[in-house]
Amino acid sequence: MQTKITGTTMPVLECLLQPNESIISEAGELSWMTQSIQMTTHTQFGGGGGFFGAFKRVVGGGSLFMTEYRALGAPGEIAFATKVPGHIVPVEVGNGYEYLIHRHGFLAATPQVGLTLGFQQSLGAGIFGGDGFLLQKITGVGTAWLELSGELIVKDLAPGELLRVHPGHVGAFQTSVNFSIMRVPGIKNMIFGGDGIFLAALTGPGRVWLQTLTIARLAHKIQEYLPSQTKERAEGGVVGGIVGSILDQMK
Repeated sequence: MQTKITGTTMPVLECLLQPNESIISEAGELSWMTQSIQMTTHTQFGGGGGFFGAFKRVVGGGSLFMTEYRALGAPGEIAFATKVPGHIVPVEVGNGYEYLIHRHGFLAATPQVGLTLGFQQSLGAGIFGGDGFLLQKITGVGTAWLELSGELIVKDLAPGELLRVHPGHVGAFQTSVNFSIMRVPGIKNMIFGGDGIFLAALTGPGRVWLQTLTIARLAHKIQEYLPSQTKERAEGGVVGGIVGSILDQMK
């Protein structure tokens, strides 16, 4: 398999598959493909897990169905584009390397990579639309490609080194990094801190990928310029139009 990442603001992952090679993504991620690529949709992924494995993937923010794209009879090309401005990051999985990623950070992977729920904590509707904070876990053996929004900042934390981050800026990190959600103490922070009263605490050793664009803030800024009727529908919980699409990526 040969892969390349093309573009800057809205990059795309292009994969050239040799006959019988395959790649897997969540349903609906496909951008384009050539004639020899055949699609198979199923719930199994990364070595199985059955219905329970699929259920955990859905709880973690993923989709119930995964799609396998395989080249049959001849080489084929398939592409996956990002949904918002950002970066595509390849990571090698296995040999002690596993990753936790934000709930919509998975783009594609080789067949023996697994995706499941990694972390879940309720933080209330003020920050994450009532769904809480979720992370997906990438396991298995192979290569995975992550989709991170905005600019990309990489931090290599030394053992015991602590980094406190707004949860929306957490893109991905190695599982060797200890992770927890902390509340900033103090009554003034509780009253005036807005969504800053919750922070993600990441303690090394390990690598952390931070994303500068939070989808919630992007949706909020776009919402200011929408017609009042569309804005009222979005604020009332009826997802529609541009705001609905962006908020859906946040969930």
